[in-house]
Amino acid sequence: MITAFLLLAQAVPDSVILERAIEYSRVGGAQVMDIARPKNADGRRPAVVAIHGGGFRAGKRESYSALILKLAERGYVAATVDYRLSPAHQFPAPVEDVKAAVRYLRANANRLFLDPDRIGTVGGSAGGHLALMLGLTAGVAEFEGSGPNREFSSRVQCVVDYYGPTDFTKSYGASVDAAEVLPMFLGGDLATQDRYHRRASPLNWVTPNAAPVLAIHGTEDRYVEHAQSVWLVDRMKAAGAHAELLTLPAAGHGFKGEDAAKAEAAMIGFFDKHLAAKPKPRRVLVSDHGPGGEVILMDWPSGRVHWRVPNQRGHDVQALPGGGALYTVGPAKKVMEIDSQQREVWSYGPNEGLEHPISAQRLENGNTLIHDARKGETVEVTRDKKIVWRYSHPELANMQSRNARRTPQGTTLISVEVLGKIIEVDRTGNMVWSYSGEGGVKRRPYRGLRLPNGNTLVSMTDPGEVVEVTPAGKVVRSIGGLKSSLRMGWASGTDVFPNGNLLINDYTGRRIVEVDSSGTVVNEFRTGPWTIASISIVNE
Repeated sequence: MITAFLLLAQAVPDSVILERAIEYSRVGGAQVMDIARPKNADGRRPAVVAIHGGGFRAGKRESYSALILKLAERGYVAATVDYRLSPAHQFPAPVEDVKAAVRYLRANANRLFLDPDRIGTVGGSAGGHLALMLGLTAGVAEFEGSGPNREFSSRVQCVVDYYGPTDFTKSYGASVDAAEVLPMFLGGDLATQDRYHRRASPLNWVTPNAAPVLAIHGTEDRYVEHAQSVWLVDRMKAAGAHAELLTLPAAGHGFKGEDAAKAEAAMIGFFDKHLAAKPKPRRVLVSDHGPGGEVILMDWPSGRVHWRVPNQRGHDVQALPGGGALYTVGPAKKVMEIDSQQREVWSYGPNEGLEHPISAQRLENGNTLIHDARKGETVEVTRDKKIVWRYSHPELANMQSRNARRTPQGTTLISVEVLGKIIEVDRTGNMVWSYSGEGGVKRRPYRGLRLPNGNTLVSMTDPGEVVEVTPAGKVVRSIGGLKSSLRMGWASGTDVFPNGNLLINDYTGRRIVEVDSSGTVVNEFRTGPWTIASISIVNE
């Protein structure tokens, strides 16, 4: 197994800063790396860790010097690393070292202007094996070693593997030097150290959570059989992980000429794709009205949870500027506001006469609109809890009503769920508009939401449907219902993304869907044990 690249040292470009022999660990002696980075970095840059080959017993980090300079010119922070070699140091020592190298980069992300969430790795031959171990064993404690910066993760976001061995149990007989190299690395041959041959094989660490891998391999490789990369890619795909294989016909171990250029182009393209800056995740607040009884801040559409606070099975939630939230709390009979640190900063509840607040909305004037379904009353209250507007009606009382929302026109939309209609009342308490879904009272509307174009979104059940209705009562758009490929149980909470896409909660279907203007589902999240009543998009 020879080194991945035989590259001569070259002058450092004017646009690049090169730091040499930076110590990243002292386990087993000083382990060092060279780091190349853009001189005028605008913001955090992606990083690449390059790992030399040499049969686990030889090789130097300088074999990747030209590569890290090239990557730095392309905007990467790139490091080429040394690691402990056999026979003095056996598996898993070099795995521990390259993990320590990744941790060092994360620990020094501010100084190096790198993005700790965008780190990739590349290696050839033995270095390819170590790069794969980085990508496949994230979170495996036994490979972290005792090096520094243990509070930082050694996870990498993608791997480019040049002809790295993936199954040491099948290396003998298919490699010209495996019988010489592997016993020194693994402490014995296959007959005496079968366990370590298996534990050191990347193939045995494949999971659905593996980092994306690009394997590049020549068909005439005499040191690492081409099939080793085929096995890896096939197993990763079977596990549901992302893997690609670039096969170079007639190429051997160590690419030259057109093969080297093709491999390098594929490598850079893979890094450019998988380490590209990702858009800031969209975030959504959801109100779990089910047994969990929580307000949850999550990324959309991944469902990654950032925080959760109890709401005692409350119904409503609204995202507030600055990272706070306004939500209803069930048995406590109150509306609560929390700040970005989930600390209570305001509430309105039973002391103010609430009996069952089912919806709450912070208005642009700083007041709060609260609908009490038990009392059948909607009130607008100031910050100091003074009521400045009130609307009540017997049809709204005794839990017959649901959500209330103020419109840009200053009127208020209220769902009279049991009667199957949405009503709109003005500041004087006069009803100025109403809408009942086709099918009568069984449609049970949950929320009316006024759109900038003057139309109204109405979410309903039996079947679950969201309709856009004109002031004249004409339905100009239907999402769900019986005439769509999207079928919902009960459409409750709705909100609108800045691009016009709709976010719809299917209460009984236990999912949240994002649809475009045509009603086509573009994202979906299954809520599992959550029973979501309301949703609110966080606009940051």
